[in-house]
Amino acid sequence: MPTVKNPLAVRKPPEKNKQVPVKPVSLGRTVATPAVLNAVPFLDIMIAMERHKRHDWGDVCEADWKENDRALKTGERLLSAYKSGSGTKFWIITEWDRSVTTVLLPSDY
Repeated sequence: MPTVKNPLAVRKPPEKNKQVPVKPVSLGRTVATPAVLNAVPFLDIMIAMERHKRHDWGDVCEADWKENDRALKTGERLLSAYKSGSGTKFWIITEWDRSVTTVLLPSDY
């Protein structure tokens, strides 16, 4: 049986050789746009949200990954990018004060 690559599989952060326990990101109230709810399976959204909470920022460049890591310490906004199993790109944004997390398509921004 061929092995299928899971596009939501956890990716190791750049320049880190081992996983370190992390304090999960507080998501606050979670909302999603109608477009993302129509385009992305709910399970894919939930898996991505768990990754986001655990500081796995998904498909962002190394500079954005580092910016998110810095934002954890300085209290700024967090942005993660993921792809659904069918390849649809979507974002998760947690506001600076951690009061709201939004799941959306890039076209919703």
